[in-house]
Amino acid sequence: MPRFSVIVPVHKVQGHLRSCLDSVLTQSFTDIEVVAVDDCSPDNCGAILDEYAARDSRVTAIHLPENVGLGRARNAGVARATGDYLLFLDSDDCYTPGALRAIDERLRATDDPDVLVFDHVRTHWWGRGGRSMTADLLASAGTDTFDILSSPQYLHLFLVAWNKAYRRDFFTGQGFTYQEGLYEDAPVTYQALISARRVACLDRVCVEYLQRRRGAITRTPGRRHFDIFTQYAGLFAFLDAHPELGAARPHLFERMINHFLATLPLTERVLPEDRPAFYRRTVDFHRRHRPEGFTPPDDAYRTQWRLVAAAPYPVFRAYALAERIGRASVRKQRELSTSAARRAKRVYARTQRRHRLDPNLAVYSASWHRGVLGDPAAIHEAARLLAPHIDTVWVVRPDAVPHLPEDIDHVTPDSPRYHRIASRATYFVNNVGWTLALDKRPGQVHVHTHEGTPLGHMGADRLGHPAARHQVDVRAELRRADRWDYSLVSSPYAQQVWDRAYPCQFTSLPTGAPRNDVLVHGDPLRTLALRKRLGVPDGSTAILYAPTRREHRRSYVPRLDLEALAHGLGPGFTLLVRLHPKDARSPYRDLELRDLQRRGLLIDVTDEPSATDMMLASDALVTDYSSLMFDYATTGRPIVVHGDDWEAYRAARGAYFDVLADPPGHVTTSTEELTRILASGAFDDERSAALRADFRRRYCVYDDGEAAARVVSLVMLGRDHPSVIPQQDTPPHPEATHPALPDGTR
Repeated sequence: MPRFSVIVPVHKVQGHLRSCLDSVLTQSFTDIEVVAVDDCSPDNCGAILDEYAARDSRVTAIHLPENVGLGRARNAGVARATGDYLLFLDSDDCYTPGALRAIDERLRATDDPDVLVFDHVRTHWWGRGGRSMTADLLASAGTDTFDILSSPQYLHLFLVAWNKAYRRDFFTGQGFTYQEGLYEDAPVTYQALISARRVACLDRVCVEYLQRRRGAITRTPGRRHFDIFTQYAGLFAFLDAHPELGAARPHLFERMINHFLATLPLTERVLPEDRPAFYRRTVDFHRRHRPEGFTPPDDAYRTQWRLVAAAPYPVFRAYALAERIGRASVRKQRELSTSAARRAKRVYARTQRRHRLDPNLAVYSASWHRGVLGDPAAIHEAARLLAPHIDTVWVVRPDAVPHLPEDIDHVTPDSPRYHRIASRATYFVNNVGWTLALDKRPGQVHVHTHEGTPLGHMGADRLGHPAARHQVDVRAELRRADRWDYSLVSSPYAQQVWDRAYPCQFTSLPTGAPRNDVLVHGDPLRTLALRKRLGVPDGSTAILYAPTRREHRRSYVPRLDLEALAHGLGPGFTLLVRLHPKDARSPYRDLELRDLQRRGLLIDVTDEPSATDMMLASDALVTDYSSLMFDYATTGRPIVVHGDDWEAYRAARGAYFDVLADPPGHVTTSTEELTRILASGAFDDERSAALRADFRRRYCVYDDGEAAARVVSLVMLGRDHPSVIPQQDTPPHPEATHPALPDGTR
């Protein structure tokens, strides 16, 4: 007997069916059967099912003689199922990788409850959406089990068949069956939830719920949507037949009327000419099924509840129209208020420019005001020691303020004090550039630190690569760069890149990257504290995996099978996974990373504010084309370049040299190859050390551990800083000063 019976009703989905079946059959958890029910589909679905059944014994294909609809097709699958648990999957949806293993683990952890509810993500034709609206509710359950009468809030979970695992003997023993028509999920879902003695939740995205652009039956308006009343009539008939469940009646009544009210205004469901009849049916159900003493909920539909109880449809419609007009009015007033506030701030900022500059005031910001981070933070720390007479103020966005050290003076962007400080300060230090709304006054000095040495094209070099400049305003970038006085570089290579990418009037300072000072010198106590806080076991080899962003991809697409990598490396390794900041909200983190972290296979450090800290905490770096490789080279620790899509990346983004031909360590192109190199220890062999040393000599020339002090001395104190960078005794040849870039240009 298999653990899971996955029941897949099939009708007119030949374009999606293979993806659906593959998502089930390629799961790492294999103790399953697939019961696929061909609901007399007129296309090629039946043949596809037979093909899969012929090559995989876990697949059973059932061909119905006539079309019976989604609900009854599911019933046919239940009748043939033999698994411990029933799972339903619509044939245009897919399971996410590792979903069935995660479901099995949660079922075992909760001692095989009657019902398990799990999460989903909506997948549109243009890409994936984010977490579901009930994700937090699923998470709140933890690993506890409950019954609905004691926890009725869980009746608000998504009302579908495919986000649940039903214990088969419970489901069939209760005699649950899906009825004909639309909204067939509602009665069975509610009947099962209120009948179950033990319900559990899993806050892990297990299903990709396809939102079809066209053709979805639930998004086709018409009288079929009146099926909702038939389905709920069946639910309340079930309650009448089970008086022992009477305590659930008020909760189900509230859910029913809210479902009606939510459906009524949807243009993709109820036609305008049908709405009076739909409303009358809603009023009728309200009158017939309202429990004695019922109090309407205090939610978004509270006024509509009162109208349903007493008002005819014209009154209800007038109220709904007035409500929409009211919301539009509030939005417009908010827009006007915001516009007026902006004008007032601009006027205020202009008045502040009348004041003299303060020669002892410096303003810092990092990574779009995310906190005290990166190069600006390192320069700030050095200025405290070398130039204590210079006052410092950080510009920090409101959500980052609670995480600031107590001794950091700060302002929030566009606040009155921000404009006062920005109008008087002499020094401005940033790694991404200041907003164009900030007017630079004569005498003000802008120091641009960058966010690392680039491999992919930047600035004006993006213009030859449309994917690289998607949602990037290159003209605005150049205008911001026009205000730079100093650009910090770590090597002649970096200087050449920035001069070419930003053809503006700034001076390049060969200082090295200030944020790398701690990487050059090391900090054992800080490293030990970081590893302890992150949960890296003593003696474990910590591998930092830090992939870069692909501008040619709408959202993050994993390049490694992290579950296979973690299992292949074993307990002696700890994976620290850090996605690019622009991928931090990727659904992938909810789809897979959260689950892998919960299972102890990796640690997701994407939200850790400091990349430098993560480099300190790790023993080796695995990356693809991220600028972190240049920073990490200063540590002397091993680097592995995983470049499975290098040609695609180089074509889409552009690159200044071929990193696979000129790498800082071993190169891999598959999960298996990477696992082998790491597990065998080859990632830190003599060849790796030689490649790393050569890479550092070429691309980290000025990173000697004194960069922050050098910037403060040169810019704020107006004096040289003792340098350990080798100097040439004779003037160099011009081509040595500005060598050709690895791609052949100067």
